[in-house]
Amino acid sequence: MPSKAVYSVVAIVGIAALSGAAWWYQSKPQGPKEVLVAGGAAQPAGRSSASAPARPAGVEVAKVASTTLQDDAQSVGSLRSRQSVMMRPEVAGRVKSLGFKDGAVVRKGQLLVQLDDTLQRAELSQARAQLSIAEANFKRNQELVAQNFVAQRVLDESAANVQVVQAQMALAQARLARMAVVAPFDGMVGLRAVNVGDYVKDGADLVNLEDTSSMLVDFRLPERYQRKVRQGLVVELVLDAFPGRAFKARIEAIDPLLDANGRSVGIRAVLPNTGGEQAGKGGAPLRPGMFARVTAIFGVNTAALVVPEEALVPQGGKQFVVLVVPPSEMPAATNLPLETQWVSKRQEVKLGVRRQGKVEVTEGLSEGQTIVVAGQQRLQRDGTALRIVELGRAPATGPAAAASAPASAPVTRATGG
Repeated sequence: MPSKAVYSVVAIVGIAALSGAAWWYQSKPQGPKEVLVAGGAAQPAGRSSASAPARPAGVEVAKVASTTLQDDAQSVGSLRSRQSVMMRPEVAGRVKSLGFKDGAVVRKGQLLVQLDDTLQRAELSQARAQLSIAEANFKRNQELVAQNFVAQRVLDESAANVQVVQAQMALAQARLARMAVVAPFDGMVGLRAVNVGDYVKDGADLVNLEDTSSMLVDFRLPERYQRKVRQGLVVELVLDAFPGRAFKARIEAIDPLLDANGRSVGIRAVLPNTGGEQAGKGGAPLRPGMFARVTAIFGVNTAALVVPEEALVPQGGKQFVVLVVPPSEMPAATNLPLETQWVSKRQEVKLGVRRQGKVEVTEGLSEGQTIVVAGQQRLQRDGTALRIVELGRAPATGPAAAASAPASAPVTRATGG
């Protein structure tokens, strides 16, 4: 029995000693150790893994290019005659004769339509006869007054009677003139709507008259262009009737009133209609009603700097691009892999016109600089290490990768970082 008690005490003491030794071993401070990280660099084991160099972000790049850029605006419009009128009679009557052929060229004052004026001519003859009688009475009374045979009042009445008859004669002449429809200006008539013998009412359509010596084109532009539009500005026209040809016109007038519905300004341009010279071979003249595609040219910049639209990063109401620069330009960049040759740098820019996926940069960039066009979402801060990626090529980080990007570097899809 005593031996068993000794064994129990020894076992308890041994277990307690081992437990205390284990507790002391786990609680004592550990010395620094080094572990191997990516790239073969040694790093203390106690340092947080967040401080390890981040893997370069895969991005696609392009060069800032210089090109000729035209500042313009497009619209649509219709051609109109310089002068156009529908000939209509002022009074009702029967068509007596026609003084033109369909589609013929007429001169100002030429008779187009003559209505039956028999009654008006008779009224004019009657007024002439009455005027002759009134003038004869006036001369006779003048002689009698000179001889004191009649009073002065009789001479005054005869003079007034002459004026009345003259007015009646002028009225008869005006009624007679209204029976003839004449051309108010030089031009070309259309297709007549009446024939000889037709009875027409006042205001009925007879024939249209068009002055096509020059053409007008009316179109509208949004109100944001009103400061750029001015009289004398050249616009280019493309007509469906003459494919492959361009016409030049000049702005003649600008409507001072903006359309309240569309917030647009009305513009009228004029271009000569010289047949073959304007329309090209075949000599076909321009005609009213033709559909026109209008391009208003505000200016041409022969050295405009352009970048792809996808390179823009809007932030806080401003526009930025991400430049690809060497680490020496970003001294604040830290924790970069040893092989890093390029890092990111945000640059604010001012924009100009946009054309076919390109946007003009007026401030902030210079020609030849390399910018990121895809993968900007991986670049949360300046100084991020970059890995340039292109379709069909292996990823590269050396200087040859950025240098090989052409001025119009193709836009490719970004690979995962």
